[in-house]
Amino acid sequence: MTHIGPEFMNKTRHQHLPVPDQQAGVPQPPLELPHDPAQPVTALPDPADFPDSPVNLRGLIERRCSVREYRPDALRLDELGFLLWCTQGVKKTVPGRATFRTVPSAGARHAFETYVLVNRVEGLERGIYRYLAIDHQLATFSVAPDAAERITRACLGQRFVLTSAATLLWTAVPYRMTWRYSQRGYRYLHLDAGHVCQNLYLAAEAIGCGACAIAAFDDNALNDTLALDGVEQFAVYLAAVGRRP
Repeated sequence: MTHIGPEFMNKTRHQHLPVPDQQAGVPQPPLELPHDPAQPVTALPDPADFPDSPVNLRGLIERRCSVREYRPDALRLDELGFLLWCTQGVKKTVPGRATFRTVPSAGARHAFETYVLVNRVEGLERGIYRYLAIDHQLATFSVAPDAAERITRACLGQRFVLTSAATLLWTAVPYRMTWRYSQRGYRYLHLDAGHVCQNLYLAAEAIGCGACAIAAFDDNALNDTLALDGVEQFAVYLAAVGRRP
Protein backbone atom coordinates (compact mmCIF):
# COMPACT_ATOMS: atom_id res chain seq x y z
CA MET A 1 0.00 0.00 0.00
CA THR A 2 1.33 3.43 -0.96
CA HIS A 3 1.21 5.97 1.84
CA ILE A 4 0.65 9.21 -0.08
CA GLY A 5 0.71 11.53 2.94
CA PRO A 6 4.29 10.84 4.07
CA GLU A 7 5.43 10.86 0.44
CA PHE A 8 3.86 14.28 -0.08
CA MET A 9 5.50 15.67 3.06
CA ASN A 10 8.87 14.21 2.10
CA LYS A 11 8.88 15.40 -1.50
CA THR A 12 7.90 18.94 -0.53
CA ARG A 13 10.90 19.36 1.76
CA HIS A 14 13.18 22.19 0.75
CA GLN A 15 16.04 19.97 -0.37
CA HIS A 16 13.81 18.31 -2.98
CA LEU A 17 12.42 21.47 -4.56
CA PRO A 18 13.32 22.79 -8.02
CA VAL A 19 14.04 26.50 -8.51
CA PRO A 20 10.65 28.28 -8.36
CA ASP A 21 9.50 30.28 -11.36
CA GLN A 22 9.80 33.55 -9.44
CA GLN A 23 13.56 33.03 -9.05
CA ALA A 24 13.78 32.01 -12.69
CA GLY A 25 12.32 35.37 -13.73
CA VAL A 26 8.95 34.07 -14.93
CA PRO A 27 6.20 36.72 -14.62
CA GLN A 28 3.80 36.07 -11.78
CA PRO A 29 0.19 34.95 -12.41
CA PRO A 30 -2.74 37.39 -12.05
CA LEU A 31 -3.84 38.28 -8.53
CA GLU A 32 -7.42 37.26 -9.34
CA LEU A 33 -9.07 35.26 -12.08
CA PRO A 34 -11.03 37.29 -14.65
CA HIS A 35 -14.80 36.96 -14.72
CA ASP A 36 -17.15 36.61 -17.66
CA PRO A 37 -18.24 40.17 -18.55
CA ALA A 38 -21.50 38.75 -19.94
CA GLN A 39 -22.52 37.69 -16.43
CA PRO A 40 -24.08 40.28 -14.10
CA VAL A 41 -22.10 41.64 -11.18
CA THR A 42 -23.56 42.68 -7.82
CA ALA A 43 -21.76 45.34 -5.82
CA LEU A 44 -21.64 44.38 -2.16
CA PRO A 45 -22.23 46.97 0.57
CA ASP A 46 -19.05 48.61 1.83
CA PRO A 47 -17.78 46.68 4.90
CA ALA A 48 -16.97 50.04 6.51
CA ASP A 49 -20.72 50.72 6.64
CA PHE A 50 -21.56 47.43 8.33
CA PRO A 51 -23.16 48.07 11.74
CA ASP A 52 -20.47 47.98 14.37
CA SER A 53 -21.05 46.29 17.70
CA PRO A 54 -18.88 45.51 20.73
CA VAL A 55 -17.21 42.16 20.20
CA ASN A 56 -16.05 40.01 23.06
CA LEU A 57 -13.34 37.96 21.36
CA ARG A 58 -13.08 35.51 24.23
CA GLY A 59 -16.85 35.03 24.10
CA LEU A 60 -16.79 34.42 20.35
CA ILE A 61 -14.04 31.84 20.73
CA GLU A 62 -15.87 30.11 23.57
CA ARG A 63 -19.14 29.96 21.60
CA ARG A 64 -17.48 28.89 18.36
CA CYS A 65 -18.58 25.43 17.33
CA SER A 66 -19.78 23.72 14.17
CA VAL A 67 -23.47 24.44 13.58
CA ARG A 68 -25.38 22.21 11.16
CA GLU A 69 -28.95 23.35 11.77
CA TYR A 70 -30.20 26.78 10.71
CA ARG A 71 -33.30 28.90 10.94
CA PRO A 72 -35.09 29.51 7.64
CA ASP A 73 -34.31 33.25 7.79
CA ALA A 74 -32.38 34.78 4.90
CA LEU A 75 -29.07 36.56 5.33
CA ARG A 76 -28.98 40.22 4.38
CA LEU A 77 -26.70 41.18 1.50
CA ASP A 78 -24.52 43.28 3.81
CA GLU A 79 -24.14 40.30 6.15
CA LEU A 80 -22.95 38.08 3.31
CA GLY A 81 -20.61 40.85 2.21
CA PHE A 82 -19.27 41.10 5.77
CA LEU A 83 -18.55 37.35 5.88
CA LEU A 84 -16.82 37.46 2.51
CA TRP A 85 -14.74 40.46 3.52
CA CYS A 86 -13.72 38.79 6.80
CA THR A 87 -12.54 35.70 4.94
CA GLN A 88 -10.91 37.12 1.78
CA GLY A 89 -11.40 40.88 1.90
CA VAL A 90 -8.68 43.01 0.32
CA LYS A 91 -7.28 45.76 2.55
CA LYS A 92 -4.59 46.93 0.13
CA THR A 93 -3.54 46.11 -3.42
CA VAL A 94 -0.11 46.55 -4.92
CA PRO A 95 -1.19 46.45 -8.60
CA GLY A 96 0.19 43.45 -10.44
CA ARG A 97 2.20 42.30 -7.43
CA ALA A 98 0.20 41.45 -4.32
CA THR A 99 -2.95 41.85 -2.29
CA PHE A 100 -3.02 42.21 1.47
CA ARG A 101 -6.15 40.69 2.90
CA THR A 102 -8.00 40.07 6.13
CA VAL A 103 -6.33 36.67 6.51
CA PRO A 104 -2.66 35.67 6.37
CA SER A 105 -1.24 33.86 3.35
CA ALA A 106 2.26 32.61 2.64
CA GLY A 107 4.11 35.40 0.89
CA ALA A 108 0.81 37.28 0.43
CA ARG A 109 0.15 34.96 -2.50
CA HIS A 110 -3.56 34.46 -1.68
CA ALA A 111 -4.19 31.58 -4.05
CA PHE A 112 -7.89 31.20 -3.26
CA GLU A 113 -10.99 32.09 -5.23
CA THR A 114 -14.28 32.13 -3.30
CA TYR A 115 -17.54 30.80 -4.72
CA VAL A 116 -20.83 31.15 -2.87
CA LEU A 117 -23.82 28.86 -3.05
CA VAL A 118 -26.72 31.20 -2.29
CA ASN A 119 -29.86 29.57 -0.93
CA ARG A 120 -31.38 32.45 1.05
CA VAL A 121 -29.80 35.89 0.72
CA GLU A 122 -31.94 38.98 0.35
CA GLY A 123 -31.62 40.55 -3.08
CA LEU A 124 -29.87 37.58 -4.70
CA GLU A 125 -31.31 34.84 -6.88
CA ARG A 126 -30.58 31.30 -5.75
CA GLY A 127 -27.47 29.96 -7.44
CA ILE A 128 -23.68 30.07 -7.44
CA TYR A 129 -21.67 33.29 -7.42
CA ARG A 130 -17.96 34.13 -7.39
CA TYR A 131 -16.56 36.72 -5.02
CA LEU A 132 -14.44 39.33 -6.80
CA ALA A 133 -12.36 40.20 -3.78
CA ILE A 134 -10.39 43.12 -5.21
CA ASP A 135 -13.56 45.07 -6.07
CA HIS A 136 -15.76 43.55 -3.33
CA GLN A 137 -18.37 42.34 -5.80
CA LEU A 138 -20.28 39.15 -6.58
CA ALA A 139 -20.25 37.85 -10.14
CA THR A 140 -23.05 35.52 -11.13
CA PHE A 141 -21.63 32.10 -11.99
CA SER A 142 -24.68 29.86 -12.34
CA VAL A 143 -28.37 30.12 -11.52
CA ALA A 144 -29.07 26.53 -12.51
CA PRO A 145 -32.07 25.34 -10.46
CA ASP A 146 -30.24 22.20 -9.30
CA ALA A 147 -27.06 23.98 -8.13
CA ALA A 148 -27.72 23.40 -4.43
CA GLU A 149 -28.62 19.75 -4.98
CA ARG A 150 -25.45 19.16 -7.04
CA ILE A 151 -23.22 20.69 -4.40
CA THR A 152 -25.01 18.75 -1.65
CA ARG A 153 -24.44 15.49 -3.55
CA ALA A 154 -20.79 16.43 -4.09
CA CYS A 155 -20.54 16.91 -0.31
CA LEU A 156 -21.54 13.27 0.13
CA GLY A 157 -25.16 14.14 0.85
CA GLN A 158 -24.57 16.40 3.86
CA ARG A 159 -28.02 18.00 3.96
CA PHE A 160 -27.06 21.12 5.90
CA VAL A 161 -25.52 22.42 2.66
CA LEU A 162 -29.02 22.39 1.22
CA THR A 163 -30.57 24.07 4.27
CA SER A 164 -27.84 26.69 4.81
CA ALA A 165 -28.50 30.32 3.94
CA ALA A 166 -25.23 30.23 2.01
CA THR A 167 -22.24 27.97 1.62
CA LEU A 168 -18.78 29.33 0.85
CA LEU A 169 -16.52 27.25 -1.38
CA TRP A 170 -12.80 27.97 -1.52
CA THR A 171 -10.86 26.87 -4.58
CA ALA A 172 -7.12 27.08 -5.13
CA VAL A 173 -5.23 28.42 -8.12
CA PRO A 174 -2.01 26.63 -7.11
CA TYR A 175 0.33 28.42 -9.52
CA ARG A 176 -0.15 31.65 -7.59
CA MET A 177 1.57 29.86 -4.71
CA THR A 178 3.97 27.51 -6.52
CA TRP A 179 5.27 30.40 -8.67
CA ARG A 180 7.09 31.51 -5.52
CA TYR A 181 7.41 28.32 -3.46
CA SER A 182 7.55 25.53 -6.04
CA GLN A 183 5.92 22.27 -4.91
CA ARG A 184 6.10 23.24 -1.25
CA GLY A 185 3.39 25.76 -2.07
CA TYR A 186 0.84 22.94 -1.98
CA ARG A 187 1.46 22.67 1.76
CA TYR A 188 0.72 26.36 2.19
CA LEU A 189 -2.62 26.13 0.39
CA HIS A 190 -3.98 23.94 3.15
CA LEU A 191 -2.59 26.16 5.90
CA ASP A 192 -4.22 29.17 4.26
CA ALA A 193 -7.55 27.35 4.12
CA GLY A 194 -7.50 27.00 7.91
CA HIS A 195 -6.88 30.73 8.36
CA VAL A 196 -9.81 31.57 6.09
CA CYS A 197 -12.31 29.21 7.68
CA GLN A 198 -11.50 30.19 11.26
CA ASN A 199 -12.21 33.80 10.32
CA LEU A 200 -15.56 32.68 8.94
CA TYR A 201 -16.47 30.88 12.17
CA LEU A 202 -15.72 33.95 14.29
CA ALA A 203 -17.37 36.41 11.88
CA ALA A 204 -20.49 34.22 11.72
CA GLU A 205 -20.68 34.16 15.54
CA ALA A 206 -20.40 37.95 15.58
CA ILE A 207 -23.62 38.31 13.55
CA GLY A 208 -25.64 35.61 15.31
CA CYS A 209 -24.96 32.89 12.76
CA GLY A 210 -23.26 29.52 12.86
CA ALA A 211 -20.95 27.84 10.41
CA CYS A 212 -19.80 24.33 9.68
CA ALA A 213 -16.63 23.52 7.76
CA ILE A 214 -16.71 20.72 5.18
CA ALA A 215 -13.69 18.78 4.02
CA ALA A 216 -15.54 15.57 3.08
CA PHE A 217 -16.49 15.93 -0.56
CA ASP A 218 -16.15 14.21 -3.92
CA ASP A 219 -13.37 16.23 -5.57
CA ASN A 220 -14.37 15.37 -9.11
CA ALA A 221 -18.07 16.09 -8.59
CA LEU A 222 -17.42 19.41 -6.86
CA ASN A 223 -14.83 20.51 -9.42
CA ASP A 224 -17.22 19.58 -12.23
CA THR A 225 -20.02 21.63 -10.67
CA LEU A 226 -17.74 24.67 -10.59
CA ALA A 227 -16.31 23.93 -14.08
CA LEU A 228 -12.79 23.48 -12.67
CA ASP A 229 -10.19 21.25 -14.28
CA GLY A 230 -8.96 19.87 -10.95
CA VAL A 231 -5.33 20.72 -11.74
CA GLU A 232 -4.96 24.42 -12.54
CA GLN A 233 -7.82 25.13 -10.14
CA PHE A 234 -9.53 22.82 -7.66
CA ALA A 235 -11.80 22.84 -4.62
CA VAL A 236 -10.06 22.77 -1.23
CA TYR A 237 -12.64 23.53 1.48
CA LEU A 238 -16.24 24.60 2.07
CA ALA A 239 -18.30 25.97 4.93
CA ALA A 240 -22.06 26.31 5.33
CA VAL A 241 -23.52 29.35 7.12
CA GLY A 242 -26.95 30.18 8.52
CA ARG A 243 -28.70 31.76 11.44
CA ARG A 244 -28.42 29.79 14.65
CA PRO A 245 -31.64 27.94 15.60
